[in-house]
Amino acid sequence: MRFDLDNLPADPALLQQMVRDLAEVVERQKADLAELEALRQQLRQMQRTVFGRRSERLDPDQLDLGLEELEADIARVEAKLAAPELEPSAPAEPPSRGRDLPDDLPHHDLTLEPPGLESGAGVCPCCGGALHEAGETVARMIDYVPAQVRVLRIRRPKYACRGCGTLHQAPAPEKPIAKGMATPAMLAHVITSRYCDHLPFYRQAQILARNGFPVDRSVLAGWAGQACWWLEALHEELAKALFASAKLFADDTPMPTLAPGTGRVKTGRLWAYARDDRPWQGLDPPAVIYAYTSDRKGERPAAHLREFCGVLQVDGYAGFERLAAGNRVVLAACWSHARRRFYDLAENGSPIAAEALRRIARLYAIEERIRGRTADERRQLRQAEAASQVAELKAWLEHELPRLPGRSKLAEAIRYALGRWKALCVYLDDGRVEMDTNTVERCIRPVALGRKNSLFAGSEGGGHRWAVIASLVETCKLNGVEPFAYLRDVLERMVNGYPASHLADLLPWNWSPAVNA
Repeated sequence: MRFDLDNLPADPALLQQMVRDLAEVVERQKADLAELEALRQQLRQMQRTVFGRRSERLDPDQLDLGLEELEADIARVEAKLAAPELEPSAPAEPPSRGRDLPDDLPHHDLTLEPPGLESGAGVCPCCGGALHEAGETVARMIDYVPAQVRVLRIRRPKYACRGCGTLHQAPAPEKPIAKGMATPAMLAHVITSRYCDHLPFYRQAQILARNGFPVDRSVLAGWAGQACWWLEALHEELAKALFASAKLFADDTPMPTLAPGTGRVKTGRLWAYARDDRPWQGLDPPAVIYAYTSDRKGERPAAHLREFCGVLQVDGYAGFERLAAGNRVVLAACWSHARRRFYDLAENGSPIAAEALRRIARLYAIEERIRGRTADERRQLRQAEAASQVAELKAWLEHELPRLPGRSKLAEAIRYALGRWKALCVYLDDGRVEMDTNTVERCIRPVALGRKNSLFAGSEGGGHRWAVIASLVETCKLNGVEPFAYLRDVLERMVNGYPASHLADLLPWNWSPAVNA
């Protein structure tokens, strides 16, 4: 609320009314400020739950939802406080926030002519004098153009020769779906929405209906199945490239699957094998491959990794142990899994568990300092700084173990760590190895989010499709490639007869868009 102090009214009654109006504005702003502070306090409380006791923590998705709602409430109150209560004495230019916008966003210009000059007349409406351009003010805003479903009419004119009677016509384009109407772009949209944005088919059907294209969810599911058929060869090529690596991470997650004919859900597994050499300046691009199985038997990862030779970083699952029977695979254990067992006990007041956490934290502090250095530098610094601390930790755990009840949780935590000590120490002698399996656990999270939205895979075939498409989508994300653009382009190329001998050129880290895309 602003007043022109040089032109205040002389009427005492009008002045009194202005003071009363001002007092009301002040009281409302006080209430808004109190609400804003209360919201900010709630936001701080919710953010603290990330680091609080496990019993007080929120599910990550619930936390994100709560944070979004609180941030929206704060923005609403801030906008209310910033809004003028009365018309300002002079129009003010909106302040520029200096936000950097991506260079590749399309720009659309909207020109606002002054009142009276909309027709483009070059004459001053005030005095009739000639006008000349004296500069401009440019403001940028973020706009949104809704998605559009369109019908692509493919015309193929026929030309007949009067001399020889030959008929000339372009050949019919190849279709990704036999007798189907979906283009590669439509297929890419459906599977990107399903496996990247985690929208089940029934929600996609609702969105497409709002955009003017009513379609049954079963049709979308059929399209996804056809798209997966084209992408299976690319999935195999990705697996071939990944399992030729010298070091991988491995993990698995439950995949509820509808058992055919029973109406019940059984628990399948989705296995993830990931590579990310960026922390030690490795040259191999990051990637992840998923594989679906109907159970968690040890022969499943053994079959997936039958061609793999190198270091495999895993959690404590016993099924991986058979891989270390020969010299082909070296298992590296996860310090994060060992630490978790002590964390719960430390939260309940165990001083021994708290001391274990402090010692492990010192090892992680070293890792933070050396992240991004070469593998050889990391190995040398670990030998110089971490090796002695790891040896002291082992001696301390061995000293404490006999003093504890054999069946206590703390004794179990110590036995868990000591039983995997050789594998926990692999990282000390190899700078390529991380301390934990967080890399592959990050690759599991998108699958878990999609699983929450879809509840279960509709069949074992659905689990396989999930593995095929999610492998390409998540590898795209790891390499900074936009999944929809990638899937649309590779589907178009494969439909048009892309040679199988050059499929490696279509892997996300080798892919470049077609020139005419």
